[in-house]
Amino acid sequence: MKFDQEYFDAGLYRVGTRCEKWDGMRADHGADALPLWVADMDFASPPAVQEAILRRAGHPTFGYTAVEEDDWQSLIGFWQRRHGLSVAPEALTMLPCVVTGLKLAILALTQPDDGVIIQSPVYGPFRFSVEATGRRLCDAPLKRREDGSYDMDLAAIEKHLQQGAKLMLLCSPHNPVSRAWTRQELTALMELLHRYGAFLASDEIHADFVFAPGEFVPILSVTQEKVLSFCAASKTFNLAGLQQAACICPDAAVREAFQREKNRAGVTCGNIFALEATRAAYEHGDAWLDGLMDYLAGNRDHLAALVKAHLPRAVMTPMTATYLAWIDLTAYGFSEEELKKRADAAGVVFTMGRFFGDAGDGFVRVNIGCPRRYITEGVLRLKKALEV
Repeated sequence: MKFDQEYFDAGLYRVGTRCEKWDGMRADHGADALPLWVADMDFASPPAVQEAILRRAGHPTFGYTAVEEDDWQSLIGFWQRRHGLSVAPEALTMLPCVVTGLKLAILALTQPDDGVIIQSPVYGPFRFSVEATGRRLCDAPLKRREDGSYDMDLAAIEKHLQQGAKLMLLCSPHNPVSRAWTRQELTALMELLHRYGAFLASDEIHADFVFAPGEFVPILSVTQEKVLSFCAASKTFNLAGLQQAACICPDAAVREAFQREKNRAGVTCGNIFALEATRAAYEHGDAWLDGLMDYLAGNRDHLAALVKAHLPRAVMTPMTATYLAWIDLTAYGFSEEELKKRADAAGVVFTMGRFFGDAGDGFVRVNIGCPRRYITEGVLRLKKALEV
């Protein structure tokens, strides 16, 4: 099978499949709305995934499931092959999802009222996880350049460390600002955290979405001390509904603390279909993923051209990673509530900027993991919304 533009342009019809992106949206926005919001792609997963699930579903009993060596090895082989990172089996812990891992890391490595650092604008569950665990939120907002791109503010991070912050949550690549961190940036960050004895939990769920000529830099290729990395096949291969992720932590003391908290919370995993699908994706999904990245690069360029042509006052952050575009609409002068109202009336749904913190006010996040025609239609509907 060829995983080319024709394949991804075809997309697939998802209504009626209990799909949050489409079915969940319809209750609030109507049947004609176009969803460009939640980070879930409108493409079929690699054929090997469906084949593996159907093969296992052919056996009519679904009792307790054993996680076996090939489940670990498929992940290990994928990360070595795609990112040059060697992972030992003993460093791995399975989880139902990355956000669960972030919460467990906070509970395992900090105490109530300890400071936990985030970098807004950032994926909402970073903030929610700190608040839900009774820790002190320490925001070190990213610094925005004139072209709309973002950098870390190490001085702001250090200020929080000086005030006793014990843990930092890193989004790498960063959602929503479409940014792949460089080795130089990550090295400087880790040197700073180590100077103050702080831990790092790195959400690397978008690791496979870095556009050429850039490359993803695993945090564990920078240092393996006081660090946990969280990963999953869910974003890469569109498997989020199966609830399967992993923690990679070579630091034995940190891993043991994490696993104790996991056991205390009763967090389990090992869904038989999740295991089958993840193993198939990691072992047989490379050609599909290569084709996907070529298609997404075209989508990124297509969106940038549409924004320039139809939304002249908007600023689209340059995308070096993820399939989630970050667009500044503040020049149009509307509040977030008004932006949402207008977009809803025009029949297009985005993730609104304040989900990512106050720094996102006036922005929208746009999911380009869809057939290209959806992006065209979405921008034209947004243009109409802003002109009303």
